[in-house]
Amino acid sequence: MNNIDINNYFASFIPQKLLTEDKKKFAQQFLEKGMPSPKDEMWKHFNWEYLLNNTYIAQKEDVEYNKIKIDVQCNVHNFDAYLFSFLNGFYVHNNAPLTLFPNGVVVGSLRQAKQQYGFLLDKYLQVSQNYQHSSFFNLASVLYQDGFFIYIPKGLHLKNPIQIINAVDTETKLFINTKNIVIVETDTSLQLIDCNESINQEQTLSNHVTEVFIAPNAHFDYYKMENKDNNSILINDLTLYQSENTQVNTCTNVFNGGLVHNTINSHLLGANAEIKLNGLSLVDKEQNISNCLSVYHHVPQCKSQQLYNSIIDDKAHTHFIGHIFVAPDAQKTEAYQVNHNILLTDEATIHTNPFLEIYADDVKCSHGATVGQLDNDAIFYLRSRGICEKNAKMLLMHAFAKEVLDNINIPSLVDYIESLVEKRLSGQHIRCVNCKCANKTIHFDFKMPEL
Repeated sequence: MNNIDINNYFASFIPQKLLTEDKKKFAQQFLEKGMPSPKDEMWKHFNWEYLLNNTYIAQKEDVEYNKIKIDVQCNVHNFDAYLFSFLNGFYVHNNAPLTLFPNGVVVGSLRQAKQQYGFLLDKYLQVSQNYQHSSFFNLASVLYQDGFFIYIPKGLHLKNPIQIINAVDTETKLFINTKNIVIVETDTSLQLIDCNESINQEQTLSNHVTEVFIAPNAHFDYYKMENKDNNSILINDLTLYQSENTQVNTCTNVFNGGLVHNTINSHLLGANAEIKLNGLSLVDKEQNISNCLSVYHHVPQCKSQQLYNSIIDDKAHTHFIGHIFVAPDAQKTEAYQVNHNILLTDEATIHTNPFLEIYADDVKCSHGATVGQLDNDAIFYLRSRGICEKNAKMLLMHAFAKEVLDNINIPSLVDYIESLVEKRLSGQHIRCVNCKCANKTIHFDFKMPEL
C-alpha cells in the first residue's frame, strides 16, 4: 500500500471545529473505528493503492449549478419519471431547493430539508445511530454537504417513478460525499431509480450513502444504474430499515466504472417483511467491482432472496459477499442466496463468498455460487441451428443477464437496460453522453411534472 497513512489521510478531511451536533457522533465513530482493515472480508479485495494514487480535494461549496445544461442521460422510451439532478454532489435546481407536490410528496436537497423538516429527520437519524455502520458510511455522514431527500406521505401510491441523476463533471480530482434520506410512510409505494454518471474522464472519488426508512405496509423498489468512467472510484452504501408487512425489491446494474464498491445492508425489523436483492455486473478491461450484501433477519416470519450475476471479461475483477444473519428469535425465516459468474477470459477473476450466520432452528435458508465459462454444449446447439459462434455467445450472455432483469417491475426500464446490455456485450462503450439511442437533453431546471 502507498506510504500514506490511510486513517490520517481521511481524518484530515474532517473539520473538527465546524461539526454540527448530528455529525459529531459519526465523526467519533469514524475516528475510533478508522478505515477498514485488509482482513475485513467486505473490503478484502478493495484496491487501496488505486484509491491512494491521487490526492483529492473535498468540495465544500456549490456553484451556480442552476444555470447549466448538460447531456447526461439517454431517453427511455415510454418512461415518465419525476426527474431530479445532482452535479458534483449538490442538488441542481431553479431557485427551488425543495419541491413540494400538491399530494404531500417532498423531493429535493437534504441540506434544505434539514432546515425545513429537521423535526422529522431527527427522528429517523436517531434510528440510524442505533446501528453499526461502515467507515465510509460514517465519513459521508460527516463530510456531506448535500444529498437527496424524499418523503412519501401516508397512504400515497406514487403514480410514476422518481429518478435521481448523480453526475460528475470536473477538471479537479474531487472527493464527493453525499447523504441521501428516503422516508416511505405507512401504506405507500415508491419506485426510485438512482443513476451515477460521468461527464468527463477525470479521476474522482464519490462516496454516497442512502438510508431508506420503510413504514408498515409499504412497497419500495430501488433500481441502481452505475455507468461511470473507468478512471473513477465509486463507493455506494444503501441501508434499508423495514417495518412489518413491507416489500422491497432492488436491482443494482453496473455497466462501467474503474473501482466500484457497492454495499447493501437490509434490516428486517417487522414480521412478514420481504426483500429481493438483485444485481447485474458487466465488467471488462481492468475494472474492479465489489457487491457486498448483508441481510439481517431480526424478527420471525421474514423472507429474503439474493440473485447476483456477473459477466467478467479481459483482466477485470469482481468480488461478491452475500451475508445472511438470522437472529435467535427470528424463527420461520426464509432466506435464499445465489451468485452466478461467467468468466470470458483466463485472466478474469472472481472472488465469491456467500455465507450464512444462523442462530434460530426453524428456518429455510440456502446459499450457493457458480463460476464458469459459457456452456460449450449450448453454443454447439445454437450453432447447429445456423447461428454463428459470436451471436450464439451473445444470446447466452443476454439470457444470463435477463435472469436478473426480469425482477425489475418497470417494463420500459427493462427494455432500456436490455438495450444497454446488448451494446455492452458487443464491446461498445455506453457512456450516455455518447449514446446514439436517443437525443434527449436533460436540463437542470426542474419543472413540476404532471401528477
